[in-house]
Amino acid sequence: MAKFDYDCSGWATKAKTKCYDGLTIAPNAFQECDGKVVTMVYNHDHDNLENVLGHCLLENRPGGMYCYAKFNDTDTGRTAKACVENGDLNAFSIYANCIKKTGNTVQHGIIQEVSLVLAGCNPGALIDEVVKHSADEDYEGGEAFIYTDGGLSIAHGLDPDGEPLDDLVHSGDAATDEATQEEAEMADEQKDGKTLKEVYNSMTPEQQECCHALMGMALEERDGEETDDEEEETVKQNVFEKDTKGTMLKHSIDEINKVVKTAKTCGTMKAAFANAGIEDSEVDALCHGIDNIDWLFPEDHLLDTPPRIIDKPDDWVSVVMGGVKHIPFSRFKSLFADLTEDDARAKGYLKGNYKTEEVFGLLRRSTGPTTVYKKQELDRDDVVDITSFDVVAWLRNEMRYKLNRELALAYILGDGRMAASRDKIDENCIRPVFNDADLFTIKVQVKTTGLSTVEDKYKAFIKQAIRARKDYRGSGTPTMFTTEDALTEMLLLEDGMGRPLYTDEAALARKLRVAKIVTIPEMEGRKGAKGGDLAAVIVNLADYTVGADKGGAVSMFDDFDIDFNAQKYLIETRCSGALTSPYSAMAIEWAA
Repeated sequence: MAKFDYDCSGWATKAKTKCYDGLTIAPNAFQECDGKVVTMVYNHDHDNLENVLGHCLLENRPGGMYCYAKFNDTDTGRTAKACVENGDLNAFSIYANCIKKTGNTVQHGIIQEVSLVLAGCNPGALIDEVVKHSADEDYEGGEAFIYTDGGLSIAHGLDPDGEPLDDLVHSGDAATDEATQEEAEMADEQKDGKTLKEVYNSMTPEQQECCHALMGMALEERDGEETDDEEEETVKQNVFEKDTKGTMLKHSIDEINKVVKTAKTCGTMKAAFANAGIEDSEVDALCHGIDNIDWLFPEDHLLDTPPRIIDKPDDWVSVVMGGVKHIPFSRFKSLFADLTEDDARAKGYLKGNYKTEEVFGLLRRSTGPTTVYKKQELDRDDVVDITSFDVVAWLRNEMRYKLNRELALAYILGDGRMAASRDKIDENCIRPVFNDADLFTIKVQVKTTGLSTVEDKYKAFIKQAIRARKDYRGSGTPTMFTTEDALTEMLLLEDGMGRPLYTDEAALARKLRVAKIVTIPEMEGRKGAKGGDLAAVIVNLADYTVGADKGGAVSMFDDFDIDFNAQKYLIETRCSGALTSPYSAMAIEWAA
């Protein structure tokens, strides 16, 4: 060994020592690198020049590859040297390519760099001497070399948690792997004082072609099976021509661990590697040679049993269903005497004049029932096979939930379907509040002419709602049903000093003279009776009567279709609904 002024020395990798990843380095696996000087970096980081710490002289020994490390006179070099001297860092790790394995034993490789690491994958790759003296008389020091050969590669180390970096060996181009390995083997052998490469170069082109053919036949006999086109191309390649296009994958904290951390968001480990730009062939190599390794993973655990229902906010449904008045019969009529005309007023009498009779009109409206239903079907095989929860009970709850939502919507806004739809709920049987007759629902329009800002429009809305309140004749204090956007804009209103006009919903409700404000998502985009966008419905639901025979019971039916092995479920109610008090509601819309 030539002279080499080094700062520390130790084993870059130990032979016959089982690594934490299951690999074992064979003796003389890296003997081709004996006497080479390679770059020393920190933790295999090749992307940052500042991570270059110095260089190492490699010495092949029976026990493995030994190295003599010299730190650069740089900030990082001096820091690393101090860490070694203080015992903070005491492990080496290698980065090699042109790897050839037999089972889990690495038989050959080319070391491209040595890294100073927190923990190595090889338990014997440790610094055993921290000194500074000359060791090789023929070597006077000098520059480090970075080798860029293609082919297979390994980065042999542990992550910061002490876990081995996964899968040190990765298959690159098949031709590269085979050719590079054969080159290394031929270079190690001597014949008549010449290397095999020198002998090969001395051949004529015809002799070289003959050599290629002989090697191809030998490989076919060794394998004992037919090779595909790719393998035939491989054995015909000049083994001394280096292919730099092979895959080189560095297993480091910055690459592997980052990919692992993203696996949860990507769904699977394979998807995480694909998202990181790693090819399928590389992913297969990471699977330790096991096809469909994801089959070995534990099954996903269902967190929600039964499944949670995703739907629009439904707090308003319970408000409506609990607020309407129920009667035990489905057909009802309302009769009113109109005493608002002058003829219905009491009159003064002058002596000798004729006393005229009071005249007033009678108003009547009849409302009959309609059927509202929801139907579902399950294959009986599915009912039997689903054992994690009671799917039938869950389905029944969903059906009742959707039925109640549809009824509440029909009471306030109607179902929203076109009049010609076969599924439309008859609005002569369940009369929506927002477009009921003028005798029952007061139609209010908010004019926006000349109002340029959203703030001005909603201030005008509040004023108009308060002014229209004088025409309200409903019982008690009503409730305002509106959209979430409208409620938000009213709460954001400010005075000239930037202070909110209304501190909360309760303050806004008091201003509007309503008991509370309830938002209905389905009101978004609805048109009012006069063609403008519907802004709000103000009503006391105690003035809305819902009639149903047999106490308004909701019936559930189930049946079995023997021909199709299907279990069918039906929930339905037959009811009627309408306002029964004159001027008991207000529908406020923006002027068209």
